[in-house]
Amino acid sequence: MGRYIVKLPDIGEGTTEAEIVKWHVTPGQEIREEDPLVDVMTDKATVEIPAPIAGTVVAVEGAVGEKRPVGSLLVTLDVAGAGNVADGARPAARSKRPLTPTLSPPAGRGSPKPTIGKEQKATAIRPSAAKKGNGRAVVIPLSRIAGEGGEAQRAAPGEGLHAPTTMRQIGQRPLASPAVRRRAWDLGIELQFVPGSGPAGRITQEDIEAYAANGARPDAGATTLARRDGVEEVPITGLRRAIAEHLQQSKRHIPHFSYIEEVDVTALEELRAELNARHASRDHLTLLPFLLRAIVNAVAEHPQVNARFDDEAGVLLRHNAVNAGIATQTEGGLLVPVLHHAEALDLWQTAAEISRLAEGARAGKAGREELTGSTITITSLGALGGLAATPVINYPEVAIIGVNRIAERPVARDGQIVIRKMMNLSSSFDHRIVDGWEAAEFIQRVKRDLEQPALLFLG
Repeated sequence: MGRYIVKLPDIGEGTTEAEIVKWHVTPGQEIREEDPLVDVMTDKATVEIPAPIAGTVVAVEGAVGEKRPVGSLLVTLDVAGAGNVADGARPAARSKRPLTPTLSPPAGRGSPKPTIGKEQKATAIRPSAAKKGNGRAVVIPLSRIAGEGGEAQRAAPGEGLHAPTTMRQIGQRPLASPAVRRRAWDLGIELQFVPGSGPAGRITQEDIEAYAANGARPDAGATTLARRDGVEEVPITGLRRAIAEHLQQSKRHIPHFSYIEEVDVTALEELRAELNARHASRDHLTLLPFLLRAIVNAVAEHPQVNARFDDEAGVLLRHNAVNAGIATQTEGGLLVPVLHHAEALDLWQTAAEISRLAEGARAGKAGREELTGSTITITSLGALGGLAATPVINYPEVAIIGVNRIAERPVARDGQIVIRKMMNLSSSFDHRIVDGWEAAEFIQRVKRDLEQPALLFLG
């Protein structure tokens, strides 16, 4: 028997440290080659480090949430043979091709199962993926809902659609993802009364649909009022901590100011509907491709807005390319995949790229190159967009454009009250770089193109 130590490998792209987000092993556990050891995160990319050799776990180093430097000890194994300690910790063979870490996919069906070639086994890092039983994903990420807490759990093989359901006591908070909660809200269903078939009684989409199909309702004699006590401590780790640190950095460094303007998008919505009807076989056009085209036209006149500010060096980098960050909500939290060179894409190319980036981010397939390099960001909550917002700038950019919901409103036109489709743009700017007048001129140019959509194609 010998000792084999597993260190945090160099993930690449200048990474110097990574945060431990989940342990898959404990001391005394026997493991096989390629079994997952630990999930680590860096720059919003989560990677799973597999065992390079079979053996027994002797010790693990570092708690969940702890940041470890590259090259630091992670796991000590007892293995058959000499191991890699007695002979001076000989380096493991490197993969012949580089590997790109990807985001850990959220729990759900259809998560990809990674494959790793034999030549990669020693130091390979593979995307963390949900392993499948009978079609249901069995890796559940730390919930983003306040009060749920807890670490991710891995279900036993074969657990799936017919897993036993779990009822809960009155006052006990039901476990469910944001998507499930949103679906329950749409259906008018009280989650408290929905049996959960997922791990730890978690409510799934199938549970919601089954409950709605059966027309189930709580006992009319039962009460939903109960006292709730206690405080649950939920460690902020992984992607949520990365988001918190990035936004805190933005608010600490950037003196924000916001500018809100309403836009009449009646003509634009008519054009969009007509284009979608005429080109039904092509990618569906949402508002965003039109907004991006308006931004491309506006930054040509206001290059100060399409920039990144290096405040330590005191240098503003004004970019010719419009690399638009598209704020995207995922199960794990907010990500901003980047649509590169928006100025070179037509409406349908833009729509296809936005769809691809959003799907990749939500499925956990976005690579590092798709999450970096933005020069201006768009944030939209769609139908949940509200009337106005004060979005936080994506540091080190100097502007973010927020889209609020479209709604029919009474508007005065030529002395008459008419019904128009109106939308607010809520944008924030870095006051160190962008003056209020320039921000207003920029948004007014965007507004002009959206209200007269023919101008979008004239530049």
